[in-house]
Amino acid sequence: MATTGKNTSEYDWESEVKAFHDSKVGVKGLVDGGLTKVPLMFIHPPYNTSDHAKSDSAVSEFTLPLIDLEGVHDNRRAKIIDQVREACENWGFFMAVNHGIPATVLEEMIDGIRRFHEQDAETKKELYSFDFTEKVSFLCNMNLSRPTPASWRDSLMWPVNPNPPDPTQFPAVCRDIVVEYSKQVERLGYSLFELLSEALGLNANHLKDMKIAEKIFHGGHYYPPCPEPELTLGSERHYDTGYLTVILQDQVGGLQVFHQNQWIDVVPHPGSLVIIVGLSLQVVTNDRFKGLEHRVLVNGESSRVSMASGFSPTFWPSSKLYSPIKELVSEETPPKYEEATMAAHVAYLRGQKL
Repeated sequence: MATTGKNTSEYDWESEVKAFHDSKVGVKGLVDGGLTKVPLMFIHPPYNTSDHAKSDSAVSEFTLPLIDLEGVHDNRRAKIIDQVREACENWGFFMAVNHGIPATVLEEMIDGIRRFHEQDAETKKELYSFDFTEKVSFLCNMNLSRPTPASWRDSLMWPVNPNPPDPTQFPAVCRDIVVEYSKQVERLGYSLFELLSEALGLNANHLKDMKIAEKIFHGGHYYPPCPEPELTLGSERHYDTGYLTVILQDQVGGLQVFHQNQWIDVVPHPGSLVIIVGLSLQVVTNDRFKGLEHRVLVNGESSRVSMASGFSPTFWPSSKLYSPIKELVSEETPPKYEEATMAAHVAYLRGQKL
């Protein structure tokens, strides 16, 4: 594979990408092979990697939204709804604790994903596929086309709805916990959509009745140590396309959010989940809740593991038309989006933000 030490004028991007995917070893396979330079296909432009270093000043300047969901069905519900509204309007995300998923399940999920990715490369090759909306797949970078640089990340991905895999399709090293965690996150998602509905002044079941939680996918990500972490990213700066993403991360750190024109570290908080607003939710809420730009840094010392669970219609082609919820539209707040497929809305927003 081409590396930073080669003449870039002789570089054949298509050949490097093909050779990488044909190897089916992922980024970890490159690192295990003794890689000392970042291959050119993984090098990101300065726009993506600027302010790459973690900023202590950024962390101390802002208090990230951390919401305690204990008592959400009792006397604290009104306060929690206010906190969710403020976080989604001002930040586009929040961290949740006491969310109902036991700490033991969270820890075992991280351990299970790590066990899978740290298996021998030959064991994982049989799952290497880009058809993750239909089956359990091991892959590196979902849609890699020039000039998009690759992310320093391997993934185990699978759908939950509408076509969940048979449990026997999951790797044995993480099968039981994958099935359990998937169920737990789906239940949490329904609870979160109730809170979001009430935060918008709607009936608690409004978003659920729109069937926006029907399509779910999961990704167990592994970010190997990188020999030149300043040149690449575990995930490029981006907005999630779906309604909501639930992220479980280990204690290594690396997730950053873009807020008030600067990158801010989302320092791991034990037992917490990170809840991110996606562009689909921005559309149906008529920009009340804004999608969040975020990215993931890598480091040269240790691997990082995370779980992303997306409630998203955009990975499955659909002709269904979407527009802002009518209750959120008035003469004072006219609709900002015409009726269109969600894929069209997302493409429009991505074009605007780029």
